[in-house]
Amino acid sequence: MLSSQIIFIAFALVLIFSLSAVMTGLVRRYSLRHSLIDIPNERNSHVVPTPRGGGLGLSVVVILAVVFLALVGALTIDTAMALAGGGLMVSAIGWIDDHKDIAASWRALAQIAAACWALFWLGGVDSIDLGVTRLSLGWLGTVLGFVGLMWITNLYNFMDGTDGFAAIQCICAGIMGGLLFYMQGEAGLAMVCFVMASASSGFLIWNWPPAKIFMGDVGSYLIGFTFGVLVLAGERTGSTPALIWSILLAIFVWDATLTLLRRAALGEKWYAAHRSHAYQRLVQLGVSHRQLAIGMVLVNVFLLWPLAYLALQSGGGLIVIAGSVCVGAGSLWFVIQRRYRHSVAGEGLGS
Repeated sequence: MLSSQIIFIAFALVLIFSLSAVMTGLVRRYSLRHSLIDIPNERNSHVVPTPRGGGLGLSVVVILAVVFLALVGALTIDTAMALAGGGLMVSAIGWIDDHKDIAASWRALAQIAAACWALFWLGGVDSIDLGVTRLSLGWLGTVLGFVGLMWITNLYNFMDGTDGFAAIQCICAGIMGGLLFYMQGEAGLAMVCFVMASASSGFLIWNWPPAKIFMGDVGSYLIGFTFGVLVLAGERTGSTPALIWSILLAIFVWDATLTLLRRAALGEKWYAAHRSHAYQRLVQLGVSHRQLAIGMVLVNVFLLWPLAYLALQSGGGLIVIAGSVCVGAGSLWFVIQRRYRHSVAGEGLGS
C-alpha cells in the first residue's frame, strides 16, 4: 500500500514537472509573439533581450495542484482556499504587470486583498513558536502575519534578478520544507512544497543560465505568496515554526531586507528597479549567473538544510540557530557590499 502511494506521488510530481516545462515553452512562444521582452539596461543583470512572464505556467500548475489536493482530501479546504484564492490574485496582477507596467498602488491593492483573503481562511495567527516557548501575540499576530505575507510576496520578486536564482531557491526550500512538514505529520502541506519544487524544476529547464525566458512578476509573486502562506500554516498547525523558514529562505530574506533598509535610509526609492542586492553585486564583481545558481544549491544543501533540520529537532535550540543564520547572512551581505564598494573605488582611482 505504501509503495503504491509513493509511486503515485512520484508520477504526479513528474507530471507536474512536465506540464510546467511544456507550459513555460508555450508561454515563451507567446511572449516572443507579443513582444513581452526585457530589454537590457543599466538596472538589469542580463545582456541579451529575453522574454518574460515564464512563471505563468508554473503558477497555473501550482494553483491547479492545490485545488486537486483539496478535492482528494489531502489538503484542508481552508488552507487550499488561502493558497489558491490568494495565489490567483497575485498571479493575475503579476501577469498584467508583465504585459504592461502598472501603478504600484494597483499591485499593492491586489497583494493586500490576497493577504487578507489568506489570513481569513487560515483564521489569523495568534502565537509564534520560539522553540523554548510559544509566545502569545493575540491580534498583533495577525497584523504581523499580514506584514509578513506582503513582504515575502514582494521580496521574492526583488530577488528574481539573475538566471535560475529564484527557481533554485524555490526548489531547495520546497524540497526541504516538504520533508520537514512530512516528518511532522503534515502530508498535505508537504505535498504543496513538493509541487512547488517540481513545477519550478520544469520552469528551470528554460531559465537555467543563459535563460531563454524570465519568471516575471506572475511567477515570483505566486512563489513568494505561497511560501508566506505555508509559513503561517506551519505556525497554525504547530508543525513547522516560522523560524525554520527564516533559515530555509535566509538568502532571500536577508539580502532583500537589508538592501531595502539601506536604500530607504539613503533616501532612495526602495521600490524602484536597481542592482544593489548582494547577489547582484556578486555578478558585478565577476561571478557568472551559472556560478551564482550553483552556489545557491551548495549553500542550501550543505548548510541551510542541515541547520533547518537541526533547529526543528533541537526544540530549545531553534531560536539560537535561527539567530545565528540571521547574523551569518547579515555579515555576508555586509562583506559583499563592502567588497563591491572597494572594487568601484579601486576602478575610480585606476582611471
